[in-house]
Amino acid sequence: MTAAVTGAPELNDHMAAAREWLAENAPATSIAAGDAHDVSVFHNLPYDTESKLIDELRAWQRTKFEGGYAAISWPSDLYGAGLSTEHEDAFKQAEAELVPLPRHELISVTVNLIAPTIRLFASEHVRSMLLPGLLDGSLLACQLFSEPSAGSDLANVSTRATRDGDGWVVSGQKVWTSGAQFADWGQAIVRTESGSSGSRGLTTFVIPMNAEGVEIRPIRQMSGGTSFNEVFLNDVRIPDSYRLGEVGDGWSVTRATLGFERANASNKKGVGGSFDQLLELAQRTNSLQHRDVRTSLADVRLREVGAEVALRRDKRARDAGEAPGAAGSMRKLQWVTRLGLVSDLARTMLGEKLIADCGDPGTFSWNAHLLGAPGYRIAGGTDQIQRSIIAERHLGLPPEPRAPKSSRTEPPK
Repeated sequence: MTAAVTGAPELNDHMAAAREWLAENAPATSIAAGDAHDVSVFHNLPYDTESKLIDELRAWQRTKFEGGYAAISWPSDLYGAGLSTEHEDAFKQAEAELVPLPRHELISVTVNLIAPTIRLFASEHVRSMLLPGLLDGSLLACQLFSEPSAGSDLANVSTRATRDGDGWVVSGQKVWTSGAQFADWGQAIVRTESGSSGSRGLTTFVIPMNAEGVEIRPIRQMSGGTSFNEVFLNDVRIPDSYRLGEVGDGWSVTRATLGFERANASNKKGVGGSFDQLLELAQRTNSLQHRDVRTSLADVRLREVGAEVALRRDKRARDAGEAPGAAGSMRKLQWVTRLGLVSDLARTMLGEKLIADCGDPGTFSWNAHLLGAPGYRIAGGTDQIQRSIIAERHLGLPPEPRAPKSSRTEPPK
């Protein structure tokens, strides 16, 4: 358990005060929430609607910041409340129950991944410049990690930064960047040592997304939305003060960010396709009379409960100071498997109603889930990468052999 903070309120008292505060301050509804039957995995919203949703979430983040609930477990001299992680987890659970706003990945990335990374690795100048805005919602940040020829192998990035006086010039391309079109800043891992390969010679920077030379191109997904983007960095000039960590130590910084990501990966309640939504579909389609449907529903529910138990176990381990190891990768694989089971069951119950929207509420909307669910086999690290992490860090198996970079087959142009 995390050591109690001197002078901190008891957890029960904290929760009573937090729930009262949430009841008084939470917005009643979201004007950008969209269809009540939305079960999409990725956002499939028009640009203006998605922008409106983000503005609502930014306003709510500002409200939490002003109320002292934006960074509960952070120290008070870094805009936090100085409480324990148990206090923070309890507030998040109450917030999920009492606040009707849908989630957006860019807000989560900003608050849960980028802000903690900047807190640990940024210069005092960058901390004071960015942390208040990242925590109060006035600034949003994305991850500039994946590249077209590197995929989930972040140690194989080729975007480069070269010294230019007291600054750097960054050139290259990033891809699959969630929320880049709405972000103010990006955290980028780039190669700063000429001739280096793998995890050596990498450095991490923060880059203003409105800097000269930054070009953002949304990617149209097969589900219709444009959650992801290509980001082109064309001789983007940044000062050395925007560096996170030491030159050449970018892999350690990036792994810390990925650690924050995996610590938050088990909680995906904002993603469509829950057991309750499936059960409601089964009732409306009179599918509960079929044994296979009932069995599959039970399987989905068991996996949901298993994920909740695993999340609590992971939190206990984290609070005890244990290294996360491969737990995040195991949880991600388990969650992706459950997404597939949900899609298969929806397909079984709806059949041809998934092909076209015939005006029957809550039927064709599941098409977005089926088209989006496979994307999470790639997002946040492919299934293959997660299995390699589990094999090496949990099972103690030797690393998978890697071909020399010069001999790897280049993708067709």
